[in-house]
Amino acid sequence: MTHVLMDLPFDENALEPVISRETLQYHYGKHHATYINNLNGLIEGTQYEELDLAQIVVTAEGGIFNNAAQVYNHNFYFKGMTSEATVPSKQLVDLLDRDFGSAEAFKETFLKTAAGLFGSGWVWLSVDGSGSLVLESFSNAGNPLLSGHTPLMTCDVWEHAYYIDYRNARPAYLEKWWELVNWDFVSQNLEFYSESRHGFIDPCNENSDLCDYVDSIEKVEHSNT
Repeated sequence: MTHVLMDLPFDENALEPVISRETLQYHYGKHHATYINNLNGLIEGTQYEELDLAQIVVTAEGGIFNNAAQVYNHNFYFKGMTSEATVPSKQLVDLLDRDFGSAEAFKETFLKTAAGLFGSGWVWLSVDGSGSLVLESFSNAGNPLLSGHTPLMTCDVWEHAYYIDYRNARPAYLEKWWELVNWDFVSQNLEFYSESRHGFIDPCNENSDLCDYVDSIEKVEHSNT
């Protein structure tokens, strides 16, 4: 299986002035593309060559894991932004109220966590095994798949995500990035999780990161029976 660079769901200048075309040319066109190229080179001739991206993330270590996870994380990050105005679904708002007190309290906690993450990494909203929303921060290439959680949204706090536009002012980047969150994407991820959890989607056959994850878990569970 050869992994390919995803198509951006927006034009390179669509997120300006929050995220510049120059940033996307480096972040997507160079950093993201390099992870793809590295991954394809590293898995050639190995047991990971025929696995999908999420399967590699949950089973690999070292350089293969780092590059696969960075591809997965960046796919999720870019899909989670839009220049269009979107709002969270009622289902998502209800769960944010339940698990964080309110949508506004969630925003405050998310941005504070992202601003305070030392070094490079990712901050995620995900669903844990009990069905609760959880906020998780990971250094380097970490993500919720490693905890068996279902990811809903993420923010990249590696410096290459914001340095051209904001220099070292990560909090300023985060405040503006929040304006770009694609709540339709986040809400659809939650809806997909809810449906798959209750058996409404079986097997998963959509072309999405979440489908890759669901399929990978199914395969792992079946291999252990």
